Amino acid sequence: MEEDQKIVLFEKMPVPRAVMKLAVPTILSSLVMVLYNLADTYFVGMLNNPIENAAVTLAAPVLLAFNAINNLFGVGSSSMMSRALGRRDYETVYRSSAFGFYCALICGVLFSLIMVTFRGPLLTLLGATPETRSSTEGYMLWTVYLGAAPSILNVVMAYLVRSEGSALHASLGTMSGCLLNIVLDPIFILPWGFNMGAEGAGLATFLSNCVACLYFFILLFVKRGHTYVCVNPRKFGFRKSIVLGVCGVGIPASIQNLLNVTGMTILNNFTSGFGANAVAAMGIAQKINQVPTQVALGFSQGIMPLISYNYASGNIKRMKGTFLFAARTVLTGLVCVALFYFFGSNFLVRLFMDNQEVVSMGSRFLHGFCLGMPFLCMDFLAVGVFQAVGLGRNALVFAIMRKIVLEIPALFILNALFPLYGLPYAQPAAEVVLASAAVIVLTRLFRKLEKEAARRGRMAEASGGEKTEETQENH
Repeated sequence: MEEDQKIVLFEKMPVPRAVMKLAVPTILSSLVMVLYNLADTYFVGMLNNPIENAAVTLAAPVLLAFNAINNLFGVGSSSMMSRALGRRDYETVYRSSAFGFYCALICGVLFSLIMVTFRGPLLTLLGATPETRSSTEGYMLWTVYLGAAPSILNVVMAYLVRSEGSALHASLGTMSGCLLNIVLDPIFILPWGFNMGAEGAGLATFLSNCVACLYFFILLFVKRGHTYVCVNPRKFGFRKSIVLGVCGVGIPASIQNLLNVTGMTILNNFTSGFGANAVAAMGIAQKINQVPTQVALGFSQGIMPLISYNYASGNIKRMKGTFLFAARTVLTGLVCVALFYFFGSNFLVRLFMDNQEVVSMGSRFLHGFCLGMPFLCMDFLAVGVFQAVGLGRNALVFAIMRKIVLEIPALFILNALFPLYGLPYAQPAAEVVLASAAVIVLTRLFRKLEKEAARRGRMAEASGGEKTEETQENH
């Protein structure tokens, strides 16, 4: 019965309904993740201590680096699983999920060990000053040194569960941890609670990620025998076809996030030269900007199983319809959000810190970020399509263009021309170019796939006609 429901979702359900069924839970999950990131900034900001707020901002690139592992084994394995489901190759589905799960666990532990070993040089690289060093390390103790494995594992498991169409369960698992984090933040951060400041925010995040992992383990136990997600160690191995399939999509996705970390680190280093208030303002603007960014990302991740399945099964018309519906929906939403952000920037920043200098700088930063929102959706959706159909090389080219070719050089140029306030305009400058490239590349891709599908259809008709003639002759 459950397998029949999955076939209906992937093959027969109207595209708008199927997209929303997969994308809405993913978007809600992404938004809740943003809320818990905003909660860290919000409750730490209530201390009215820019140093504590700067600690959360400076540690952000390391937390973003988790996504390199998340994408390597989460995006890579889920894409492999969905394509194998479209071919009805269930053994590959089981082995791909086991490979993703155990590799994520091993890499999470190794990541923590490396960060602890090199924590001194790491803090310097992140832009921590003697003033902000202690608070930054306190926050990273729980989120990175102890928390890397559960943080990575709960995201990867959500990808695996989502790959078979269970978007709601994937989102509930992620949201359970995020909502707990929001509840725990004020208890650990504020003076009326444990008064731990930024370190308290880190502890709340650690406990929340552990709870999210527990949810997924319970889910897999309850659904054993009725799910394609497999964590059986006997299915874990380094079979060549699976390693290449996962890494072919996962490595470009991972590199993309490492480049994002590099860009954020450079941005924070430029900003830290202007003082703790500038770092706090930039951090608040970035967190507010994450809301529409995660909506676009959630849509691209939500439609990936539908794109992968229909690509593998040869239903290019349904695959293209999925993309076009998602693009129209996200573009309309992001234009509206960008207008609201532009005209309500002072109000939004003041929600997080009632410091006039921080509000003034953060508002100007937000003006720059919001200009790139409408273009962001095309970039994210294009990369989602590339990852879904196994075109990891295309996703890698877009990642290199975004950061190395466009955004990072723009940071240096704009900071030189317009010190500090030119920095947030590097992102929209890059996204305009990438959105244009996305439209061109996707148009060519869909035309190519449609021609191949039409050719296969003609061959099938010809083959059917020949068989009919042979049957008539035999009679």
